[in-house]
Amino acid sequence: MNAIDQRPANENGVILSPAQLKARRQRNIAIGLAVALLCALFYAVTIAKLGSAVLKGGG
Repeated sequence: MNAIDQRPANENGVILSPAQLKARRQRNIAIGLAVALLCALFYAVTIAKLGSAVLKGGG
Protein backbone atom coordinates (compact mmCIF):
# COMPACT_ATOMS: atom_id res chain seq x y z
CA MET A 1 0.00 0.00 0.00
CA ASN A 2 1.12 3.51 -0.59
CA ALA A 3 0.70 6.52 1.69
CA ILE A 4 -2.36 7.78 -0.16
CA ASP A 5 -4.37 4.66 0.68
CA GLN A 6 -3.55 4.99 4.38
CA ARG A 7 -5.10 8.43 4.89
CA PRO A 8 -8.41 8.73 6.75
CA ALA A 9 -11.55 8.82 4.60
CA ASN A 10 -12.22 12.52 5.19
CA GLU A 11 -8.77 13.52 3.86
CA ASN A 12 -8.97 11.78 0.47
CA GLY A 13 -9.01 15.04 -1.47
CA VAL A 14 -11.93 16.73 -3.17
CA ILE A 15 -15.39 15.36 -2.43
CA LEU A 16 -17.68 15.83 -5.41
CA SER A 17 -21.33 16.72 -5.11
CA PRO A 18 -23.96 14.36 -6.51
CA ALA A 19 -24.44 16.72 -9.49
CA GLN A 20 -20.71 16.64 -10.23
CA LEU A 21 -20.63 12.85 -9.97
CA LYS A 22 -23.57 12.61 -12.38
CA ALA A 23 -21.86 14.98 -14.83
CA ARG A 24 -18.64 12.96 -14.62
CA ARG A 25 -20.52 9.72 -15.30
CA GLN A 26 -22.33 11.21 -18.30
CA ARG A 27 -19.03 12.57 -19.66
CA ASN A 28 -17.36 9.16 -19.26
CA ILE A 29 -20.25 7.45 -21.05
CA ALA A 30 -20.05 9.97 -23.91
CA ILE A 31 -16.29 9.42 -24.26
CA GLY A 32 -16.76 5.64 -24.21
CA LEU A 33 -19.43 5.81 -26.91
CA ALA A 34 -17.24 8.07 -29.05
CA VAL A 35 -14.32 5.63 -28.79
CA ALA A 36 -16.57 2.65 -29.60
CA LEU A 37 -18.02 4.43 -32.65
CA LEU A 38 -14.55 5.37 -33.85
CA CYS A 39 -13.42 1.74 -33.54
CA ALA A 40 -16.50 0.59 -35.46
CA LEU A 41 -15.79 3.16 -38.17
CA PHE A 42 -12.17 2.02 -38.53
CA TYR A 43 -13.32 -1.61 -38.68
CA ALA A 44 -15.93 -0.84 -41.36
CA VAL A 45 -13.44 1.12 -43.49
CA THR A 46 -10.88 -1.69 -43.20
CA ILE A 47 -13.43 -4.31 -44.25
CA ALA A 48 -14.60 -2.12 -47.12
CA LYS A 49 -11.04 -1.67 -48.42
CA LEU A 50 -9.86 -5.24 -47.91
CA GLY A 51 -13.14 -7.13 -48.21
CA SER A 52 -13.11 -7.89 -51.92
CA ALA A 53 -9.39 -8.74 -51.97
CA VAL A 54 -9.74 -11.12 -49.04
CA LEU A 55 -12.73 -12.89 -50.62
CA LYS A 56 -10.86 -13.32 -53.94
CA GLY A 57 -7.79 -14.64 -52.16
CA GLY A 58 -5.55 -12.04 -53.72
CA GLY A 59 -3.04 -10.00 -51.81
